[in-house]
Amino acid sequence: MASITMKNIVKEYDDGFPAVNDISIDIEDGEFVILVGPSGCGKSTLLRMIVGLEDITAGDMLIDGERVNEKPPRERNLAMVFQNYALYPHLTVYENIAFPMRLAKGQFSEADVEEKVQKAAGMLELTEHLDRKPANLSGGQRQRVAMGRAIVREANAFLFDEPLSNLDAKLRGQMRAEISQLQRTLNTTSVYVTHDQTEAMTLGDRVAVLKKGLLQQIASPRELYEQPANLFVAGFIGAPSMNFLPGTVETSSTGSMSLNTPLGQIELPEHIAAAGKGRDIVLAGIRPEFFAEASTVDESKRGRGSVFTAELTHVEWLGNEQYGYISYENDPRVVDTLQDLAHDMDADDLRTQLVVALEAMSRVRGGDSTDLWVDTRRIHLFDPATGENLTRDEEAGAELTRLAAEDRKRERERSAAGA
Repeated sequence: MASITMKNIVKEYDDGFPAVNDISIDIEDGEFVILVGPSGCGKSTLLRMIVGLEDITAGDMLIDGERVNEKPPRERNLAMVFQNYALYPHLTVYENIAFPMRLAKGQFSEADVEEKVQKAAGMLELTEHLDRKPANLSGGQRQRVAMGRAIVREANAFLFDEPLSNLDAKLRGQMRAEISQLQRTLNTTSVYVTHDQTEAMTLGDRVAVLKKGLLQQIASPRELYEQPANLFVAGFIGAPSMNFLPGTVETSSTGSMSLNTPLGQIELPEHIAAAGKGRDIVLAGIRPEFFAEASTVDESKRGRGSVFTAELTHVEWLGNEQYGYISYENDPRVVDTLQDLAHDMDADDLRTQLVVALEAMSRVRGGDSTDLWVDTRRIHLFDPATGENLTRDEEAGAELTRLAAEDRKRERERSAAGA
């Protein structure tokens, strides 16, 4: 295993375009870090620079403290799992897994090869498939073979380049769980590239969010979700996406503060309102699960939020939950900001609608008006001009990442004890 350190890494192509622009990340020994972002954000380029398949224009790449900028891939002892599996069709599963050891001529005896291949096959449930060819395997089995080949190398780190993007949704979920369990069992430093934020949130110890070659935020999944640094991170992380509702902070005659929005007044806690006071307009970031039908909220809890009335255009029932949709007229002062955000996130458009979570048993339907409660303590206010999160609590966010690191350490210790 090894640590990986990136210091002010830059990748410029011949036309001067910076695909990766001044990125610094420290990956600890045994840590699982996800690089996530939309297409063209630089995540795969950064991964290829780690492994040595892409030249570094500026900055330093260190593996276990040693600068490796000029080292060829074969001298970095890193194992890469590709999107297209990169298996040899004429070789059996056994020989595909054994291939890295065959390549290191003289370093492994036949007994060593047999032991390592059988062990990896057992871990990946491939033992009964060792005599088959890749063409006769399912997509998930091929991906396991590619991972087996990485395991037998006993590499310092595993690098994954969108390994699940060719699989269907159900199989992706299964393979996510297998990769997560494998990484905890082996405790090998891992860097994983994906554009799928669900993969990022479920797999990583920490997640690095990239946009246009720039690092936006690196933190535990929970910190990214609860304390996003900016509008892009808030919108990209989470499904369904965070709602962005335009509004202006106002003070009533009684001294209470509220957000005047296209859907009416939403009362705000003083510390949140203070962040947006005096600004012409802000964007209120409100996740769908921050809402509930007011009739289902306990009286003791009601005072921690605000109630407003809205008409739902339609409802989606998903079995264990429902989502209601509310249309509103957007404020022209934030239209360009939201269009730019949609473009940055590879979305066609950010529709002017609010998505609210409803209980699975709710009978509210499209066309109905209902009273909705929103947990105003969890609202974030963003500056539409800069995208800055005006209400981010950096200390609370750092504590979330620290606790996540403690939890993962405890989990790894249990896995090692049971191995």
